[in-house]
Amino acid sequence: MRKTLTTIAVSTALMLSGCQDQSSNTDMTKATADTVAMKQTGDAQIDVSPVAATVDNVLLSPSPLQYMAPQFDKVKPSDYLPAFEQGMQQHKTQLAAITNNSEPATFENTIVALENTGEILDRTSRVFFNLSGLISDDNFISVEEQIVPQLTAHQDNIYLDDKLFARIQTIYQNKAALTGEDLRLLEVYYERFVRAGAQLSADDKAKMRELNGELAKLQTSFSQNLLKSYKDDVIVVEDKAQLAGLSDSTIASLAAAAKDAGKTGYMITLVNTTTQPLLSSLENRELRKQLWETSAYRAMDSNAPINIQIAKLRAQKAKLLGYPTWAAYSLGDQMAKTPEAVYGILDDLAPQALVKAKVEAADIQAEIKKDGQDFELQPWDWAYYAEKVRKDKYDLDDNQVKPYFELNSVLNDGMFFAMNKLYGITVKPRNDLPVWHPDVTAYEIFNQDGSSVGLFYLDLYARQGKRGGAWMSELVSQSFLQQTKPVVYNALNIPKPAEGQPTLMTFDEVSTLFHEFGHAIHGLYSQVNYPSLAGTSTARDFVEFPSQANEDWSIDPQVLANYAKHYQTGEPIPAELLAKVLKSHTFNQGFGTVEYLAAALLDMEWHSISADTDITDVATFEKQALAKHGLDYNPVPPRYKTTYFSHSFGGGYAAGYYAYLWTEVFAADTFAYQMENGGLTIENGQKYRDGILSKGNSQDLMQSYIDFTGRKPSTDALLKRRGLVH
Repeated sequence: MRKTLTTIAVSTALMLSGCQDQSSNTDMTKATADTVAMKQTGDAQIDVSPVAATVDNVLLSPSPLQYMAPQFDKVKPSDYLPAFEQGMQQHKTQLAAITNNSEPATFENTIVALENTGEILDRTSRVFFNLSGLISDDNFISVEEQIVPQLTAHQDNIYLDDKLFARIQTIYQNKAALTGEDLRLLEVYYERFVRAGAQLSADDKAKMRELNGELAKLQTSFSQNLLKSYKDDVIVVEDKAQLAGLSDSTIASLAAAAKDAGKTGYMITLVNTTTQPLLSSLENRELRKQLWETSAYRAMDSNAPINIQIAKLRAQKAKLLGYPTWAAYSLGDQMAKTPEAVYGILDDLAPQALVKAKVEAADIQAEIKKDGQDFELQPWDWAYYAEKVRKDKYDLDDNQVKPYFELNSVLNDGMFFAMNKLYGITVKPRNDLPVWHPDVTAYEIFNQDGSSVGLFYLDLYARQGKRGGAWMSELVSQSFLQQTKPVVYNALNIPKPAEGQPTLMTFDEVSTLFHEFGHAIHGLYSQVNYPSLAGTSTARDFVEFPSQANEDWSIDPQVLANYAKHYQTGEPIPAELLAKVLKSHTFNQGFGTVEYLAAALLDMEWHSISADTDITDVATFEKQALAKHGLDYNPVPPRYKTTYFSHSFGGGYAAGYYAYLWTEVFAADTFAYQMENGGLTIENGQKYRDGILSKGNSQDLMQSYIDFTGRKPSTDALLKRRGLVH
């Protein structure tokens, strides 16, 4: 049941949302390729009515493919609504059998039984909500609008069921006989029901249903508006001269993007963050300003009213559950526990980061003057002139570096190589498995002894219909109880090069690839009995730990030497150039830390309002919130502003965006610990795999860390990692 309820609870944000702020191609059957093409062009509207035939609906039974990998080549848009409806009906029947069981409630006949319910609903939800973020079109939007309210009501019927909760409560009151993973599972279930409102009065339960229904609709609208923005908020440049500063390969990719969208000229599309990658290269200041403003004010008209409503409704829901704010409610089951703890770590770091950002700004202002200009530094100038400062300080040009970071080399000789050295795994492409888009590659992961770990899909390139950012999600979770092996994927949004050209990556993109695979191995290496506790089903402020820890292997000297090779000559990156890359790794970290902290504090402030707070204007709220924490600093805007802050308003990170910093403490401390004990070795990898990656949420998370390193994490390594101390 866990997977089904979790899926419903986060609806459109089934995946780990927008991980890492900074995820090879395969053959497909013609039928799959045609279906994907039809979805992308929108040339056909497929009947998605609930009366559609279900005889050949592949979602209604377990997939016959290895490890029950989804049959992406056979699932049809018309399958979803019937599968959701049959899945909910099956789930109701299974739940009724548990609730009406005449036998006294036991761990086996109630908690374990709940774990084994909802298989159709879980399977359908995982396929639908994952694909809705990967290849969305009008059909997905239509189904989503219809099904999310029904799923929300279905979830409420479960969590607010007095008889079902009474059985769980009986077991909880007699939990002394349980130990280990069984006890952990019971406690997770009990807490989940209580936090959903199981102990509320009948009138308050009715109010809870109303609030949940409204929130589900609003969060769906927010996400759909933002997805639409990626398609609509583009900049088309007709005069190639305006693109001065961009490389020939980048200009060719912009031309290809325009052609694919049926436009003439060169089309610039937005990435999910406020600051756009092209700002570091574009010489045309007016175009830089246009690009920055298009990014910073996107979805303002459509999403600003929704943001305010969501924040108010969440505050009302928290009050109903006995909490002063949504932040207090949301953090209750996280490692941080309280808003005060989160504000403490964010506010402690903010002054140090701002001092460093202002030093960086002074260097940039000097560079502007050196360039013969007399304007005051603006947000759209920072990246462009920071790149000039970086070149001056480190004599480093991104265009010199990118030829040494070709995708296939980074992937196979970098990331997979590092994972082999750490864990002994090998990776085999599985071109026989169907995928959801021609750009997706399926792989099978094998242990050192040749046994199979699970399946991994990689979806690298940006495209219309795919949401921004980078993330990981599970298509099938590992569980000894259900005898399932993990099937996971990573999604990134790397610009696709023109046909026939290599994919040359920035160093940030290399880091993101390693980051997302850190999530993937967290899911793949799970060794847990119950699906509710498996893989990445941990607190938000723990789940980003394995991903951030994995980033550091991208700069390990042994790994770099194996993959940083010129894509044409095969020559390794010159030692001098590599030294510059590593030396510049902490460059601009004042900016990076301030923009992150500003977003994290915005998220916290939106969710620290009381139920009766009156908010009329999003921009005013943002300005006041940042000023309160001393981060209303014009040259460095928040990494995400409110109207496109998917983590906070469309996903599962409401009052949770701080988690990236919280877990970076664990990640930096872990890397320091591993380097103290030999670095890139099988022994280190196995200890980390056994102590952290395999445990899921099967035991106390801090205790898992202490068991692994023998200590609680320190912030020392984090401050060094970000270049804030030496």
